[in-house]
Amino acid sequence: MGKIKVKQVKSSIKRAQNQKRTLEALGLRRIGQVVEHDATSSILGMINKVKHLVSTEEA
Repeated sequence: MGKIKVKQVKSSIKRAQNQKRTLEALGLRRIGQVVEHDATSSILGMINKVKHLVSTEEA
């Protein structure tokens, strides 16, 4: 299982509540913030749900 870096690139303002909660669950609070997670299926599913708000890269 590898690591994945997730960076928030767009705002969560005017987004659905479930998308805001997904960003919060990923540990993202502001634009430009980067967090690192294990590339598990649950994390990849959360990233897929907000893929229009974040960018990802292998760590």
